[in-house]
Amino acid sequence: MQLKESTVTYNLNEEEEKKEILRQYRALLRVLKTKLKPGDKVLLRRAFEMSAEAHKTMRRKSGEPYILHPLAVAKICVEEIGLGIRSTICALLHDTVEDTDITLHDIEREFGAEIARIVDGLTKISTVMDTNTTQQAENFKKILLTLTDDPRVILIKLADRLHNMRTMDSMKREKQLKISSETVYVYAPLAHRMGLYSIKTEMEDLAMKYMEPDTYRFIAQKLNDTKRERSRYINDFIKPIKEKLDKTGFDFEIYGRPKSIHSIWNKIKKTGVAFEEVYDLFAIRIIVNAPPEKEKEDCWKVYSIITDAYIPSTERLRDWLSNPKSNGYEALHTTVMGPQGKWVEVQIRTKRMNEIAEKGLAAHWKYKEGVTDESRFDKWFHQIREALGSNDSNSLDFLQDFKTSFLTEEIYVYTPKGDIRMLPMGASALDFAFSVHTAVGSKCIGAKVNHKLVPISHKLRSGDQIEIITSAKQKPNAEWLNFVVTSKAKTKIKDTLKEEKRTIADEGKYILQRKLDGMNASMSQTNLEELASFYKVTSSLDLLYDIAVKKIDLKELKEFTVHGDKLTAPKPVVKHEEKQEYDPSRHHPNKKDAELIIFGEDSDKIMYTLANCCKPIPGDDVFGFVTTGEGLKIHRTTCPNAARLLANFGHRVVKTKWAKNKEISFLTGLKIIGLDDVGVIHKITNLISGELRVNISAMTIEANDGIFEGNVKVFVHDKEELENLVTELLALQGIERVDRYDIE
Repeated sequence: MQLKESTVTYNLNEEEEKKEILRQYRALLRVLKTKLKPGDKVLLRRAFEMSAEAHKTMRRKSGEPYILHPLAVAKICVEEIGLGIRSTICALLHDTVEDTDITLHDIEREFGAEIARIVDGLTKISTVMDTNTTQQAENFKKILLTLTDDPRVILIKLADRLHNMRTMDSMKREKQLKISSETVYVYAPLAHRMGLYSIKTEMEDLAMKYMEPDTYRFIAQKLNDTKRERSRYINDFIKPIKEKLDKTGFDFEIYGRPKSIHSIWNKIKKTGVAFEEVYDLFAIRIIVNAPPEKEKEDCWKVYSIITDAYIPSTERLRDWLSNPKSNGYEALHTTVMGPQGKWVEVQIRTKRMNEIAEKGLAAHWKYKEGVTDESRFDKWFHQIREALGSNDSNSLDFLQDFKTSFLTEEIYVYTPKGDIRMLPMGASALDFAFSVHTAVGSKCIGAKVNHKLVPISHKLRSGDQIEIITSAKQKPNAEWLNFVVTSKAKTKIKDTLKEEKRTIADEGKYILQRKLDGMNASMSQTNLEELASFYKVTSSLDLLYDIAVKKIDLKELKEFTVHGDKLTAPKPVVKHEEKQEYDPSRHHPNKKDAELIIFGEDSDKIMYTLANCCKPIPGDDVFGFVTTGEGLKIHRTTCPNAARLLANFGHRVVKTKWAKNKEISFLTGLKIIGLDDVGVIHKITNLISGELRVNISAMTIEANDGIFEGNVKVFVHDKEELENLVTELLALQGIERVDRYDIE
């Protein structure tokens, strides 16, 4: 996918800058031309002048005048999301309340309450990602309340984030990593859920450009190198279909478009194939111009023409005509066997469906007028409101729950009566039970899926029909939290467990009260906090619960002193250790571009550990993360936990780089697949240990039907040495694949 670049090097003089600002403003007016009503131009001009005046002394990191950013965001809102005049005014003003002297009151006075409310929502969002996690989740709740109230807030925010991603080259590396991680963690899934597929795709590609630059460049180069032969193949594939469609008299467009770099990389990782073997590097799209009453009929006719020309893969048919996605997406997708034995994905849509697929929510509302049926978007919003209404005090899990409940792909399942229900991908029978009713979920002991008995943990698939089996004796337990993904189910299970815990804790309260009475100490909140701190539990509820279940036996109480009725815990005995602990206040870099060098002359001063989740080795792109109890941990930027850590705890990330140190070796794993030939093991071990002098820690080889799969653990000094080893192994005859894997 060709990324839109909008970075310009700014060394213009003041006069040229003014001309550039005016040029961008006129470009915005041009894209708005069809939407302008009498009086709109005056309002737009006022918003533009207000924003330009407020930002006149401000510049972006690239050196360009700041006003060019709101102008670009406004243009994305109109051109790529399809929003109108009021949203454009909000986009022009979106940073004013946060960054300048302009107040919400000023905006309301000039443009009315509606615009002030949206700008207020945008101001709240901008504070979300820069505070501590609890605060962040709280703010995220506020944003979502605004979203369900007026989704334009999120749409403008997505345009703002997209422009920031497009112009991030001038930023520091750690800032690029943090913003990219937030983008893949929250904003890209949100864009997807809003039906903005091209924005979601571009966000993922841009994030990958910063988070995995080598892989990104490799795939981009490969796509560029194969462009000509791809175009030739697309033309050969399209030709017979085009001829048949022309004969039927359809008004249509047909073209091939490349898949995004990010989705190609995901495919390579998921299927374990080389770039050359990824069959769906592109998709063919057919857009039919059909009247509303003939849309479905015409799409199926086109499908029939395609499957007459090429043989389809039956299990890869996706019918989103009969069952549109909750974000309004409608289309028919099929995969067919094209020339030269290559699988090709074909997407069939009408013009209306295509506009909804490109512009998402905004286009969806344009076509919604006169439709009485409650749309799936509205149902989705209703579910979010319901989740936000739950008074769960712990917000730390909120963001993750929200992602799994509302930002993933959904599946469609049926009740015994045939009513359709929407659940996130990965939902279980228990999730379905809670979606029917809290009481049904709480009493669920099993289910019948398509008339077959299944356990409550059974994962559902699209099209399943589910009947829930309940028992009056059943009640939720902690294990249930492992089976559910929906926010509603998690919240209800946690509430029940908390209620149960309180009941048991009452017994603990009675035991503690007796002990405290014997010491002439009171059951005050201060005393409970002192005890909770001493026994290292997070709350007084946990303390009382642990006393009730005999996890805490209170024998240390006799060591406490009592002053008045107040308890004081005994002082812990301090053990002096030689080992120097990591002290973030001492070692956190203060200088703007200070770098923490791992394995260099400073390595003895700073304690660090290599994260077990990704086992980095020198040469990997890494970042340091200040943990709460284990000092500094080093993670790869491609680590499965990287996006979550960088997005949620950006303030605890330390910029890091490797210093060459050939004295230290690192354990890493290689998976080798090839033909099971005589002497193949000898060839591998001879190359690794003999020729390249790399130490082998462990090796297992399994052969099956002429194919062998080997796992080799080796000690290497850095990434360069590992890459050289992989290249040499691939050069051996009969070796098909060599992949690095992370050792548990």
